[in-house]
Amino acid sequence: MKRVDDFRLRFGKQELVPIMIGGMGVDISTAELALEAARLGGIGHISDAMLPTVADRRYDTDFVKTKLTQYKYNLENSDKTAIKFDLGQVAESSRLHVQNTMDAKRGSGMVFINVMEKLTMNAPKETLKVRLDEALSAGIDGVTLAAGLHLGSFAMIENHPRFRDVKLGIIVSSLRALQLFIRKNARSNRLPDYIVVEGPLAGGHLGFGMDWAQYDLRTITQEVMDYLKAEKLDIPVIPAGGIFTGSDATSFLEMGASAVQVATRFTVAKECGLPRDVQQEYFKASESDIEVNGVSPTGYPMRMLKNSPAIGSGIRPGCESYGYILDANGKCSYIDAYNREVELHPDEKKIKVFDKTCLCTHMRNFKLWTCGHYTYKLKDTSRKLEDGSYQVLSAEHVFKDYQFSTDNKVALPE
Repeated sequence: MKRVDDFRLRFGKQELVPIMIGGMGVDISTAELALEAARLGGIGHISDAMLPTVADRRYDTDFVKTKLTQYKYNLENSDKTAIKFDLGQVAESSRLHVQNTMDAKRGSGMVFINVMEKLTMNAPKETLKVRLDEALSAGIDGVTLAAGLHLGSFAMIENHPRFRDVKLGIIVSSLRALQLFIRKNARSNRLPDYIVVEGPLAGGHLGFGMDWAQYDLRTITQEVMDYLKAEKLDIPVIPAGGIFTGSDATSFLEMGASAVQVATRFTVAKECGLPRDVQQEYFKASESDIEVNGVSPTGYPMRMLKNSPAIGSGIRPGCESYGYILDANGKCSYIDAYNREVELHPDEKKIKVFDKTCLCTHMRNFKLWTCGHYTYKLKDTSRKLEDGSYQVLSAEHVFKDYQFSTDNKVALPE
C-alpha cells in the first residue's frame, strides 16, 4: 500500500515531499508553521492578509495606531472613501514579514505566500501590486494567488526581475476559472507553476455559491487534469479541501495529482497562530457546530463554527484602524448592515448584526472561527487530557502522519 512519501512534487530538478500547508490568513498560518513544513521537505504558506496589523504584533511597528490617528476624525462617519492605506507602510509590513521568515528558513522545502485579491484595501490594484512586488523582492520562494480570479495579477509583476524565477500559482475551484485565468494572462507568456484546486469542503472563504454541496473535489481535480493533458500543459495540480488523512492524500496522488494542500489538521498545531482556547473550540466541535454562511462582506460564502463570537456581533465598523475589505469606492457591506441596525434600534446600546460581520476586526482578534468541513474529526487526532482539554499537537507530528500513514489511520501523539 502506497504512502504520500512514495511520491514527490517536482519543480524542475527540485523534489519536495508533496505536502503543502495552506495559507490561513491573519497569521493563523504563522511563519513558524510554514518554516516547519519547509524544514520537513514540503511547502508551507504564510499569508499576506492584514500584514500591517500582523507586523505590529510581530515586529513592534505601529501601523494600526498611525492609521487610526490619521483618520480618527472619521469614526462616526458612514462614508469611508477618504480612508486610504499608506502604500509605504503596506510595503514595509510585507517586506518585514517575508524577509524575516525567509531568513529563518532551513531544510530542503519551500515557503510560499498566499496573496488575496479580495483584500481590496480601498485601492485594489495599487495595494495588490505593492504586496506582490514586496513579496518577490523580499525573497519568497513562491506566490499563491488566492481569493479572486487574479486576471491582471501577472501583468502587475511581469517587469519584476524575479517574475520568471519565483514559483507562481493560482487557486481555482472550477475548470472554467482556470481557463479564464490562463487566457487573460496569456500575453505575459508565463503559465502558472502550479494549480491549487480547492474543493467545497475547504475552510474559510469558498469559491462556490451556497450550492457548494453539489460539487466534488475529486471530480473538479480530474476535469482540470484532463484539460491540461488535452492542452499539453505540464503544470502540477494540487487538490485541497477535505483531505484529512494520509490515505486521502495518497488517493489523489495515485490519480495523478502532484501534491495535496492541507490545513484543517494544522489548526491545532502549537505552531499555528490560533490562541490555545480557540484551538480547544476546534477540538470540541461536532459536525452540527459547523456551517457555511454569508456573513463575510467579501460576497463569498464562508465555513466557520456556529459559536464564533463574531456572528451577531454589532461592533462599530473598524475601517479607520483596519479597512482591509473596503472596495475601490470605500464601501463594505458590513457598514451598510451596521447602519441599518443602528437606524432600526436607535435606543439600543448593544447592536446585533447577523447577516454580515466586521471581518477585519474579528479576524484580527481571532473571534471569527473559520474552519474546514472535517474540523469535527480533530478530536480523533489527539488525546483528551485529565482536565477535559485536548493535547495540542506539533506541526511535525501532523506533517509526518500525512507523509507516512496508511489504511486511513491517524497517529495519536505520544
